[in-house]
Amino acid sequence: MFTGIVTGKGHVQKIIKFKDYITLIIKAPKGFSKNLLKGASVSVNGVCLTVKKSKTDTLEFDVIEETLDKTNLKNISRSSKVNLERSMTANTEIGGHLVSGHIHGTGEVVKVINKQETKDLQIKIPSRLREYFFYKGYVALNGCSLTIGKVLKSSFYIHLIPETVSVTTFKEIKKGDLINIEVEQATINTVETVKRVMLERKA
Repeated sequence: MFTGIVTGKGHVQKIIKFKDYITLIIKAPKGFSKNLLKGASVSVNGVCLTVKKSKTDTLEFDVIEETLDKTNLKNISRSSKVNLERSMTANTEIGGHLVSGHIHGTGEVVKVINKQETKDLQIKIPSRLREYFFYKGYVALNGCSLTIGKVLKSSFYIHLIPETVSVTTFKEIKKGDLINIEVEQATINTVETVKRVMLERKA
């Protein structure tokens, strides 16, 4: 589990392609991998990946086809930047919301509004996820816990504070980019419960 509070950006150093998976070698910020053991979970652009090797802030992960198909890691290239977060511990301060690292889909950036130090994004919502988006609800985008702004028929807005812009890859985000979306589980549970109750009443 993660909190959705991105702690730094990693740089993809190498991508090794195999028949049915790839290996990502990522340079993490200084000190990120301290005491990080093989088999530990790390959020990479919001995707929960298992550490294959960790040495002097260089991390190695295997990514299977299923993950590539459903996330923006399929578009990753050498020198790409990714959001990183280590898994939470019993002593972790939860400043965002609980995030599993299991991506529900990807959304295309349809508009980027750059301001002096802040940034607004308009992102397309995958049709099968639209019922889970509410004004002021939570969503994890590329692993970053964010509050949903205005919700339109097929898209929504996110308003980024200066800290989020500087710490995450949202600083370099551009129109047309794909963003990994993880819907808050509590929202899914609530919506599905209401749907079930309404169906039972109709029956």
